[in-house]
This record gives sequence, structure tokens and C-alpha cells, in this order.
Amino acid sequence: MAKRDYYEVLGVSKSAAADEIKKAYRKLAIKYHPDKNPDDKEAEDKFKEAAEAYEVLSNADKKAKYDRFGHAGMGGQGGFGGQGGMNMDDIFDHFGDIFGGGFGGFGGGQRGGGGGRPAMRKGSNLRVRVKLTLEEIANGVEKKIKVQKLVQAEGVEFGTCSTCAGTGRVTRVTQTFLGQMQTASPCPTCSGTGKTVTKSKPGVMPDGLERKETIIPIEIPAGVEEGMQLSVRGKGNEGPMGGPAGDLLVLIEEQEHEHFVRDGGNLHHDLHVSFVDATLGESFEVPTLGGKAKIKVAPGTQSGKTLRLKGKGLPSVNSYGTGDLLVHVHVWTPQNLSSEEKETLEKLKISDNFRPNPAAGDKSFFSKMKEFFS
Repeated sequence: MAKRDYYEVLGVSKSAAADEIKKAYRKLAIKYHPDKNPDDKEAEDKFKEAAEAYEVLSNADKKAKYDRFGHAGMGGQGGFGGQGGMNMDDIFDHFGDIFGGGFGGFGGGQRGGGGGRPAMRKGSNLRVRVKLTLEEIANGVEKKIKVQKLVQAEGVEFGTCSTCAGTGRVTRVTQTFLGQMQTASPCPTCSGTGKTVTKSKPGVMPDGLERKETIIPIEIPAGVEEGMQLSVRGKGNEGPMGGPAGDLLVLIEEQEHEHFVRDGGNLHHDLHVSFVDATLGESFEVPTLGGKAKIKVAPGTQSGKTLRLKGKGLPSVNSYGTGDLLVHVHVWTPQNLSSEEKETLEKLKISDNFRPNPAAGDKSFFSKMKEFFS
């Protein structure tokens, strides 16, 4: 049998707001609740159908997929009571927020203390900063990080919580115009885990955790940047009562480099040459992250010229290629000359070859601007 349209099930339009959808579901959930309709298969089916519709339409991502593709877009994401669907207790547990707590029954049915399962509390996240050199960033690196984290203490034993009998919830029955209505909330004794510590030792927290220094290996990929945050799943603080661990959040910091300034994937390096080398041309050895490379400064090179060594920069963390090494040439002017050197330069001074020549491309800023706007 084909599924009915979810909007039709709840009796709302596609433009209905979240509060309207919630109100419509609440009305149907009360009307078709199994405890209010004992041994009524049709009412139970409608109760499940309403729960399925609300589960999709109350979730922005699922609603968007449903609006675009219909039931085919759900891919098994909806569907209480269908193949692989949730059972009745799951429905009560999942939609407890509608009724201010775990949704139980009418008329005193306990459903295991509110219909829910004991909660597995996840541990909190840990945050650390890691300083990296450009060489480490270029190649990727494994770092062993020493942290103080919460771990499950050895020798601690757990038992069933006597307050909630291991369900993780306590129930409350109130009288409504429809009869008795039962709601459930997390057990205040065990915080919803259904367990309590029965055997402990000094220094252990009430939830069975203790703080311990731990060394965690972290694989840092090549190409990471300053301020980037990596998440290492399950390496944070462990959860209480055997709950899953949180994550380790790693904030990347770059160390200053002796020779390079980073700009994304590119590296910048300043090369200082004498005016004689700039005039006659010369080969120079420049540093790279992998060692050294030779670069040719052509005769007549002007100060400010940028030379590019392709692929000598940093890789992209998203595998989009490798940046370049940009070498900026700066012509150095000597300051302390001997009398003989000064005399030699005075002789060269009268030569036209040692005077700026705009016609040869050595144009002033103003002449360049005039040429640009003409």
C-alpha cells in the first residue's frame, strides 16, 4: 500500500510553520495513542503514520528532501513501523519533547519507566593547539600530543540505578481532561544513564571518571593553514558510565620561518643582489622547503623583479595542486666605498648606460600612469 502524503497525514499545508506542524502532530498523537485506543490496530497504524510524518517534516533537511523528491527522497530515513523502522517505544522516546518529557501512556501503562532507553552520555570535547613548521606543513606530520583527559577509572564497578530501575527515566502522572497522562524525564540520580557507581576509589568522580595524562598520536595532513581546526573523532574526554568519548579539536598554528612568508599555497622569499650582479647577470642558490634550488638573475634585472619557481610552494590540503616559490629580487646599494671604488664609479657615472633609460622600459611611476590613461 502506497504511503500517504505527509502533509495530508498531519492535515497541514506545505507552507505550514514548525509550530503548526508540531501542534497538528500533538493533536493526532493524543487522538490515536495506543493506551487511549487499546487493541485498535487502525488507531495504532495512524499513530505510527503521524509519528513518521512528523519525524520528517519537523527536520529541516529531511523536509527539504521530501518537498523535492517525495517519499523516494527519504531513502529509509523516515518510516516508523516499516522495514527497519522504529518500534513504539522508540516513538515515545524520540518525540518526548512534544509533551515536555518522554511520552508515556494514558491510564498508567509504565512502558519501562517512560518508554525510553537509558541514555549514553557522550564525553566532552578537548581542544589543543599545535605549532607546525612550514616543512611539517609541506609534508604532513604525525604529532604525539600530551593531554589531560577524563578516562574511565580502573577498578570502578557499576550497578543498576535504584531510582529508575535502570531505565534512565522517572515518570510523572498528571490528570488531564482526556484522563491520566504520563510523562517521563531523565533520572536525577543517574542523569539518565540507568547506572550508578557501586565501587570506587579516591580521586574518582561520581560518574566513574578520573583525569589522566594521555599521549594521543595525531595525523596532520599536508597543506593545513594557520587557524584551521581539525577534528579527531573519539579522542576527547570519555563519556561517564561507559558512554562514547568526545572529539579532540586541534587548532593549527604556524611558526615563523627564517626564509619564507606564506601566502596560501605560495611562498615568498627576498633575494638581495649587488647592482653589479643585477647588471651583469648571475646565478644564485636560494632555499626551498625541500633543500635548495638555483635561480638565474638575467643581465639588467631591475630591483623589484619577481622570479617564480613553479611547484616549490605548499600543497593544498584539499589536493588542488601545489603553490609556487616567488623570489623577489632586491638590488643592494653599497654604503661604505673605498676611494678607489668611488673613483671607478665616478668614471662610470658619465656613461649613458648607467643612467635610467625610460625608452628601455625603466619608466617612472608618473610616466607609466600617463601612458596608461592616454
